[in-house]
Amino acid sequence: MAVGSKKTAVKKSAIKPVAKVAAARKPVAKKTTGKAGGKNANPLGLEKKLPGQFDTLQEIALAAYRKLPAPVWDHLMGGADSEMTLRRNRAGLDALALRQRVLVDVRNIDLSTTLLGQELAFPVFPAPVGGFLGKVHHEGGPAVARAADSRGTTAFIATAAKPSLEAAQQAVKRKLIFQLYVRGDRIWIEGILDRVRKAEYGALCVTVDRNFYGRRERDIVSGLPVKEGFGDQSFQASLNWKDLIWMKERVGLPLIAKGIATAEDAVLAVEHGADVVYVSNHGGRQLDHAQGSIEVLDEVVRAVAGRAEVLADGGVQRGTDVVKMLCLGAKAVGVGKLLGLSLSAGGEAGVARMLELMELEIRTALGLMGVTSIKQLGPQWLRAVPILGTPSSVSAYPLLEEAVRRNAR
Repeated sequence: MAVGSKKTAVKKSAIKPVAKVAAARKPVAKKTTGKAGGKNANPLGLEKKLPGQFDTLQEIALAAYRKLPAPVWDHLMGGADSEMTLRRNRAGLDALALRQRVLVDVRNIDLSTTLLGQELAFPVFPAPVGGFLGKVHHEGGPAVARAADSRGTTAFIATAAKPSLEAAQQAVKRKLIFQLYVRGDRIWIEGILDRVRKAEYGALCVTVDRNFYGRRERDIVSGLPVKEGFGDQSFQASLNWKDLIWMKERVGLPLIAKGIATAEDAVLAVEHGADVVYVSNHGGRQLDHAQGSIEVLDEVVRAVAGRAEVLADGGVQRGTDVVKMLCLGAKAVGVGKLLGLSLSAGGEAGVARMLELMELEIRTALGLMGVTSIKQLGPQWLRAVPILGTPSSVSAYPLLEEAVRRNAR
């Protein structure tokens, strides 16, 4: 999968916030052809649109592609090693078709749901994407929190999010969810958890699939220094189920176990106090040659058997992707790469518009399926079908896929 231009080594000292370096990568408009009305390099006129004016998710993705330096783009859109898990995320979604019923009154469609008792206007939330937020937006966490709140949903704020975990929660009245990477001993963890509780977060999400940092070869080749360097990662490698019990007791908040990919671990998560089981493979950025998230979602839901809520992410870039995961039992669905694209394309307004368009796509899909509430969804709405094309991190957006193939920035 080619998703960017030929790379050159990037010195650490050369890494600056995207806002400062993007100017060096601004595309030069191609001259029109000799024929009158010839096409230019930007037929959609994206540079003329404000973030809130994007009409499609494809436009957001294209705007981010044109704005981000190639190494940062590859960091956002790439995966581990051969990127097979990343592609299986997309392939798993593409291998399911939606069934369609007609002559149903769909003037009113209910998309609302709840997460740990908190009402969500629709079943999508910004997933935790760590330090990437600060690379593409000066506010980072607070900008994402405000955008999510403006659309009636919550957001996951990662340990590495800037400027601080407190700043994100202070930006909104809605309860956010804090996502923890363990980078120190129990004294270090206690300090973080005490800050989380004091900041009045709504829940603690512990990421459990990061005992080793995945080998993301696009970053290694480009030289982009994105690996989290703070703390001692051996503490994450030593994490065990009993630690989850202790963390939940210490923070006094509902517990979310993120990175569950098997029925066996889903059962263990519930047995060790998880209120939410979060199906995720880190966007294909950890274990290479793992199953796609939607491929394991059904077995996890069956194993949980209603004893906890289930969330999911993994390759989600369309409203129909969300619908498919809801059909298989997810309570709500996270967007990670799409969050990075929208924040890169338009900051807070870009994220808010992305969520608005996701809601529109979900509503449109349900209306065409003859469904008036997400509560009606179930496996009966899905059918296995052959995969068309070559699944990748950009294949959900044909215009972007074409631009990447032509290396047209």
